[in-house]
Amino acid sequence: MEKNSIQAEIASYTGKLLRDNFGKGPSSVYVSIKRPFVTIYLRDFLAPMERVLISQNKMMKVEETRDLLMQELLPDIKATLKASGNLDIKNMYYDWSLDDQTGLLVGEMGNDKEEVHLDNYEKKAAIHEEIGKVSMQAEKWPEAVDSCLLNDRTLIITRFGILVKIEKELIQNGFGEHLRLAKRHLEKRLLDASHFEEILDTKVNNIFVDWDFNRDKSYIIIILQPNQPNGGNESDK
Repeated sequence: MEKNSIQAEIASYTGKLLRDNFGKGPSSVYVSIKRPFVTIYLRDFLAPMERVLISQNKMMKVEETRDLLMQELLPDIKATLKASGNLDIKNMYYDWSLDDQTGLLVGEMGNDKEEVHLDNYEKKAAIHEEIGKVSMQAEKWPEAVDSCLLNDRTLIITRFGILVKIEKELIQNGFGEHLRLAKRHLEKRLLDASHFEEILDTKVNNIFVDWDFNRDKSYIIIILQPNQPNGGNESDK
């Protein structure tokens, strides 16, 4: 199956799955594939009940509910990526921007034992320096950082070794979900879009963050304003 057909099939399935489970699916789904990553970018995704909760300043409740539901849906999404494109997804990450009704899912192919070399790009060192500074404010300087431009609209940044002792203790004692929600809000406040816009000389549309606490690993995904369509397939729902 051609790459564009695979992306279109994944976009269509994801939109339907979310609509069936949330009551409303995204208006569009943009899928990008470049090993070792698959990203699924959602736009105009907010269910009617979620809209009511947000109007009542209960945004945290929306995030908690989505996290619970996504844990049930991720195996289905992984299975579809395998069936549609023979994409063996080992881990998946996700985050939302409820303010502008967008979301992002990231699939990670391969495993930790495989050595992955991400492509270089202009300003890579400056991006890593900025990520280190933000991480230092929120937790500590990462033990390792890497990044790549998946396409002209998606910058993926990987961090290893950022959890501090108190965070590890909270995770050990069953407070991982509370920690995730708190870190999500804190880091996204610290990740100043204007700093990345100055470094990359382009507009930043969204910034997403997620963690794998068991592996002390985190992804930051910056969605840029693309100059032209490239590297993905967008399906209207």
